[in-house]
Amino acid sequence: MKKAKILLASLVGSIIEWYDFYLYGTATGLVFSSLFFPNHDPAVSILIAFATFGAGYAARPIGSIIFGHMGDRIGRKASLMLTLIGMGGSSFLIGLLPTYAQIGIIAPAMLVILRLLQGIALGGEWGGAVLLATESAGKGIRGFFGSVPQLGVPIGLVLGTFSFTIISALTTEAQFMAWGWRIPFLFSIVLIVIAVWIRSGIEETPEFQRKKEQGELEKIPVVAVFKYNAKDIFRLIGLKLGDGFFNVFLMSFILVYATTYLDYSRDTALLGLTLSCATMIITIPLVGYLSDFIGRKIIYTGGLVAMIVLTIPYFMTIPINTTWFFTMQIVLLGFVWGAIFATQGTLFSELFPANVRYTGLSLGYQIAAAIVGFGPMIWTAMGTSFGASPFAFGGFMIASLVVSLVLILFAPDTRVVSQYDDDVEDKVTSLDNEVKEKTAVELS
Repeated sequence: MKKAKILLASLVGSIIEWYDFYLYGTATGLVFSSLFFPNHDPAVSILIAFATFGAGYAARPIGSIIFGHMGDRIGRKASLMLTLIGMGGSSFLIGLLPTYAQIGIIAPAMLVILRLLQGIALGGEWGGAVLLATESAGKGIRGFFGSVPQLGVPIGLVLGTFSFTIISALTTEAQFMAWGWRIPFLFSIVLIVIAVWIRSGIEETPEFQRKKEQGELEKIPVVAVFKYNAKDIFRLIGLKLGDGFFNVFLMSFILVYATTYLDYSRDTALLGLTLSCATMIITIPLVGYLSDFIGRKIIYTGGLVAMIVLTIPYFMTIPINTTWFFTMQIVLLGFVWGAIFATQGTLFSELFPANVRYTGLSLGYQIAAAIVGFGPMIWTAMGTSFGASPFAFGGFMIASLVVSLVLILFAPDTRVVSQYDDDVEDKVTSLDNEVKEKTAVELS
């Protein structure tokens, strides 16, 4: 029961954080470009709107340092409570913002500030949620535990896109643009209250507790991690770049790409995205479980190779019809990227020791996220110059994927050799076995 509560706490908070973060991504092309960044040229409006979308990614490394420091000094739990409040509060306020037509330039300025706060909060949430799960796992189940908070990404996005789909279906275009788009943002406050309540009842992770009791916590974790683990931070950044660019395309920019360059309707684009994310909900825990038997490195390598092979076919077939569009979205995002993402939290966390793990894991991941977050700006410019060229867009993706593939080939097999404390894991596993034996005796 204790383990289940920890997994629930890591998952629920992660779902809400990503729900809020991707609400903005969904609204960027559909709403914000016209309501907050009006311009006589729609392409310019979209470009400016996606610049603010990228600003949220750029702010994530700041959050990783702030909350990573707190997580490595005070504890994982305290840090995660604050990230929830920061993200939920920002999203709620976005739902209350007046538009450019109502207050002029102040509207987009306030939107950018709230987006930056979202990015800072998410910069600390992802790493903390992963560690809450993996540091509470016994031996042999860390991969599965690490995959559970990763479910927050597809579930959060499905909830976000589904909410927009429902509101869009129930309102006219004028109503949706006037007030309908605000409802999903305002609903964030309800979700945050639920998540804070769940997380308030969990305990600190065993590995952090041990480091604290032994007085082995770093005074300035960000300095220590660059002093002793700089190579792993840069390795993590490179490993994330390849799938990161494609992920941002498949989960955010695809809404603009499909509607602007492929002439699909907004509802069709949202449905394709929702179906592929729903598929990931099945893929991620299954692959996470499998990684405990065959290793994270093998799955990660295979996923990158599959992505490289399917990149050009993806861009060539999705314009054909909706069947191809849905199928390729499901295959590339739902299965292939889902498999890669299922292993990332555990794989990356296994590179760092417990006293700097929150900072190292979060900082490396969020620096990569800051880089790939500006992909939509690049692709908007590419679309203006080349249209929906499979070789322009495909070539960009393949180049970044190759970088990650080379790095994973030289990365350690962390299932065999990791920075996790085996003594703590032995104790966690032993306690699990004692609880099982005690329960069996009581039942008999």
